[in-house]
Amino acid sequence: MTSLPALSAGRPAVRAALLLAAVVAAAPVLAGCAPQDAATSGAATASGSAGSCEKGALATRKAGTLTIGTDKPAYEPWFSGDDPSNGKGYEAAVAYAVADRLGYPKEKVSWVVSPFNKAFAPGAKDFDLDINQVSVSEERRQAVDFSPGYYQVRQTVVALKGSRFASARSLADLRGAKLGAQVGTTSLAAVTDQIKPSVQPAVFDSNDLAKSALKNGQIDALVLDLPTAFYVTGAEVPDAQVVGQLEGTGADPEEFGLVLDKGSALTGCVGRAVEALRADGTLAALEKQWLSDAVAAPVLK
Repeated sequence: MTSLPALSAGRPAVRAALLLAAVVAAAPVLAGCAPQDAATSGAATASGSAGSCEKGALATRKAGTLTIGTDKPAYEPWFSGDDPSNGKGYEAAVAYAVADRLGYPKEKVSWVVSPFNKAFAPGAKDFDLDINQVSVSEERRQAVDFSPGYYQVRQTVVALKGSRFASARSLADLRGAKLGAQVGTTSLAAVTDQIKPSVQPAVFDSNDLAKSALKNGQIDALVLDLPTAFYVTGAEVPDAQVVGQLEGTGADPEEFGLVLDKGSALTGCVGRAVEALRADGTLAALEKQWLSDAVAAPVLK
């Protein structure tokens, strides 16, 4: 770096002029010595600038590839055949539609397994975005970024046919039930915050375990999102039925959102892609195609 010239003890005006000239002359050199901004280095420079939404050139984990995470097993009707890469099921179809908007065709999309609870936990992620029926909440926003919602959620109660709770028509009718839900889900929050049963609810690590408990009579009813509830009763536990759905709470409806790492360079781009898919009717068409069985169910008040 160039040093500034020494100044003699001359008149103040002369000294000031010399100082100004020295600073102007040294400015380009000083600028050249400035350290590189860390925010523009690393992955961002490897596959597109952090603020750019240039199609197919985003700041992804792997240049030229969009890595998407979801849980395993990948449940119907959100996925099909436990294979997200086939593009079948509502969330698989949404994921590929978002990827296409971002400039990544199907062959440029890679899937990784990301357990539900880890997707929105603090810490580094191994995906660019995650799609796994994760409801947007302010608490979760402390650890991760979310896209705008791609699906409005309705929580639903499922019980075995012929049980005394299968005919429930109000929340009060469910107060004495042994209810079950997956850990860390808004389904479990609906049990504790809305139904408020007098019996301690059962908490399961996965919906598969919860469904087995319902089949075996270990719980009286299970709380799930509405599309999953219709699939469970139609294909997995045919002896069960949808009892009814719960009313939404608060001013904002519960929505599923795509999960991204906190402060991800992709958050804005992904958000704009989701909004575009809503505006052009793609999300509505995919919901009709893959979730058409999720018709209206009685509302339990």
